[in-house]
Amino acid sequence: MAENCGITFSLALLHPRYWLTWFGLGVAFIIAQLPDSSRHYLGRKVGNAIYTNKKKKRYNVVKTNLEIAFPDLSTAALESLIKDHLEWYGCALVDYSLLFFASQKRLERKVEISGKQHIDQALADNKSIIILLAHSVMLEFGPAALGFHYETFGSYKSSKNAVMDWMIAKARCRHVAFVVSREEGLRKLVKSLSPCRLMIFLPDEDLGKENAVFVPFFGKLKATLTTTARLAKLGKATALPAFSWYDPVRKKYILEISPALQNYPSKDANADASQLNQALERLIQQHPAQYMWLLKWYRTRPEGKQNLYN
Repeated sequence: MAENCGITFSLALLHPRYWLTWFGLGVAFIIAQLPDSSRHYLGRKVGNAIYTNKKKKRYNVVKTNLEIAFPDLSTAALESLIKDHLEWYGCALVDYSLLFFASQKRLERKVEISGKQHIDQALADNKSIIILLAHSVMLEFGPAALGFHYETFGSYKSSKNAVMDWMIAKARCRHVAFVVSREEGLRKLVKSLSPCRLMIFLPDEDLGKENAVFVPFFGKLKATLTTTARLAKLGKATALPAFSWYDPVRKKYILEISPALQNYPSKDANADASQLNQALERLIQQHPAQYMWLLKWYRTRPEGKQNLYN
């Protein structure tokens, strides 16, 4: 395991309270041996189960987000996109078994970087690089794709389940040099930036009003992190928006890299956040069903605005 990649294995992880988790990982090992078509058949079944129970919270969060992002969709088209997204979410759940148990050789065949020239140009210019990776359902395949070509690092949020925390760290650190916990703050991330390695940062999560400004995201004000621009400024880094998705035709996980954000960061936090959101929108619109609409992107509201997820 690479440096700082998380906890190490201990006998405490064999405690009876984790036996169900270990059983689940055993099932995941079996699923990882299946071809894409069989895994995705199972994944679509999972997604359809969520879709069928339309009174559940997850369905309603997806519906609310998609109504905001695509207000011109007909009722039928909206329902089709909701169903499509939840099926992709189910596929992603079973596909993560590959990150845990597939061989490096098999994974390398399954991942690809589109727009790799944007990274290589920044490296040729001796620039530090931040990959601004959107929360797609296939998010974790992005670091895997990068790890076969570059030295990478990023931040992480620990899991409440100790076995899963160990397993996720073990899988993730097959591809990244090291990870930094969110609790350690920005300083360690900035210090780790250099032209010889790439930082992976997730810029789109709603983490509240602190270190955020309200700017449009698909036409609705969203609490957008200013941390992203601060990292780029402190690290004198080139910022490259990115999106990880599965191509069902080629049966590959593609990491889509966009051109660098221009004049970023500027002296205007709102302008920086708006440029970031617009770049992410363009990526999401290419593969809308595979963005993580299950998250409450508009959870934090401006003063006086009502909760959108009631």
